[in-house]
Amino acid sequence: MAANMLVPRAHIQNFSEASAVEPHWGYSARLVPCTNDKGSCEYLDVVYHSHDMGMLYTGIIWATIGAILLVWGVGRHLARSQPSGVQLPAGVGEGVPQRRSAFERLQRAIPSYARRYLLPDAARPIFGRVTRTQVLTLLVLTGYLTIFTFVGIVYKKWRTPVKKIPGLYQTRSSLGPWSDRIGVLAYALTPLSVMLSTRESILSLVTGLPYQSFNFLHRWLGYIIFVQSALHTIGWCVIEIRLYQPQPTVALEWIVQTYMVWGLVAMILLTLLVVLSTPWGIRLTGYEFFRKAHYVLAMVYIGACWGHWEKLKVFLLPGLIVWFIDRGIRFARTALLHYNFLPSGHMGFRAASANILLFKDEVNGDVVRLDYDHPQDAWAVGQHFYLTFPDSSIWQSHPFTPISRPVFGADTQRHSYIFRARKGETKKIADLSMKRIANMSNHQESHEGLMADARLSVVMTGPYGERTMHNLAPDSNVICIAGGTGIAYVLPVLLDLASQTQTPDRHMSLVWVVRRQSDIDWVAPELAILKRKCRNLRTGIHIYVTRAAEEYGIPPPAVSEKVGASDCAKEIATAASSAASSSLDASSALSVHGVSKSDLGLNHIQARPNLDAVVADFVAGTVQGGTDVFASGPGGMISDLRRIVANTNKGGEVLKGNDKWDVRLTCDDRLEW
Repeated sequence: MAANMLVPRAHIQNFSEASAVEPHWGYSARLVPCTNDKGSCEYLDVVYHSHDMGMLYTGIIWATIGAILLVWGVGRHLARSQPSGVQLPAGVGEGVPQRRSAFERLQRAIPSYARRYLLPDAARPIFGRVTRTQVLTLLVLTGYLTIFTFVGIVYKKWRTPVKKIPGLYQTRSSLGPWSDRIGVLAYALTPLSVMLSTRESILSLVTGLPYQSFNFLHRWLGYIIFVQSALHTIGWCVIEIRLYQPQPTVALEWIVQTYMVWGLVAMILLTLLVVLSTPWGIRLTGYEFFRKAHYVLAMVYIGACWGHWEKLKVFLLPGLIVWFIDRGIRFARTALLHYNFLPSGHMGFRAASANILLFKDEVNGDVVRLDYDHPQDAWAVGQHFYLTFPDSSIWQSHPFTPISRPVFGADTQRHSYIFRARKGETKKIADLSMKRIANMSNHQESHEGLMADARLSVVMTGPYGERTMHNLAPDSNVICIAGGTGIAYVLPVLLDLASQTQTPDRHMSLVWVVRRQSDIDWVAPELAILKRKCRNLRTGIHIYVTRAAEEYGIPPPAVSEKVGASDCAKEIATAASSAASSSLDASSALSVHGVSKSDLGLNHIQARPNLDAVVADFVAGTVQGGTDVFASGPGGMISDLRRIVANTNKGGEVLKGNDKWDVRLTCDDRLEW
């Protein structure tokens, strides 16, 4: 087809009789004056006016986004004077709470009120495990886009004669301008969707929110773009196949035009993107396939959109630029982390060499622990690294949070990671570790399932994520709740606090839920450090072993409700494995909760902690200051804690100066969909 046929609706303009060309940004130029019939000229007036208004509205949308980010960034900069969790030793009498001003109380009360109503999950069957705040943001964005979808269009219908076929008429309506409008909005949202998906996120730099917190909006904005594109396609199919005459001549000529072919390709690619990004699609194909396919399909989709309507490349080019910048910065981060001295004395790229500990678990999946030292600057507590294992594959990386505490000013940093090997890359790493351990160990280890003395190459990218201690007030009480390997997210918080001088009345506690008592060995060295620090801290470490009684046939120990400084002298309440006993001696501050086999229900409910009671008792036992809850674990645990923390907040009490009811939740939800 000729190049001028790539422009829809341009065929109704009279090229031979026009005396001037009127440019329109993002659209084909209009020929003036219009010499067609009256109905066609009125239709063209509506088409070009609605398109110009649509381009104006996209500018307003992006200006609004920019204004929000500007206000957020400035406000965040002004709020950086807030105290952190690091402070000088408290002097005598400094632990006495001071009366806050009315403005300070209001500053704390408003977020407390907001958490009570916006923190719990919202419509979980539809949106998954996300907060009401995230859903509210999505609804506001959807409403905003809906307004701009319909305004600025004259809704009318025209019957115009078909040239060269006397007596035949075709219908022109505002369905065409409306379909174009919604297509323009889909193009305009493309760079925003890319920005929401990047790991090196400019949105995170401005807002301070971790990049993973934008995943929900990225996913649902993709659904919105899909709906917009589908409606755009359906609208023009109705016009070209039903309303324009004569048929089927018009439809057959339309469907083979180059711009239309690229439009169909883009729609097919977008459909694949949406289907594969659903929770069902990810479970069916696997996360690694989804991730790689998502990258490829997204880039080809943007290229197809370019081929469909090149005049709107102003929205497509920024998306490509943002994506390539993100990939480039990731590569640079990795290079900077691993560009070190080689054994030969020269500088070059060198992967870290990690020591492997493998904890066998045939039922739930083996747990792998990696430990190594690496020359680098300290990261912030709460941040994570993406790890690649070249011995398995250089094309895959997974996010892991170090359980080790970063030491500022040190030449090297200790990296310790734990992860459960279920399937995919983590399963391959566990199998590889088993083979290497078998090759290097000719004797049976004393502890069941625990083996060492093997090495694994590791390539890191990072650090990424939020600084969980950045906004922690000096008088804030801290309770860390973890399930399984989620201990990696919360343990560095307590390790960091344990290394500092604390206010006398600060309370801290750890609640860890594991399946087997031997699982304590995963982080035995770190728990031993907390035990040694326990004499100086009002700290309770509670480990709930949900299947301890089944394994060891022990009676249920007494459950300690409150653990204070005097609990440091207490022994572990139940029998531990030999490796755990060697790491955590009888003076440990641990209290291990379990039930006997006869007391277990069919669903083991009795062996699980009552999180409502755990949080309520902790808050009730605080002396001064608010409470920060740090949590990581299964999705159900996170949802429960959102509800519990929301119900615990009492903005009215905080407004009166009772900070006890100012309770905040920081959780790790990177793997939630």
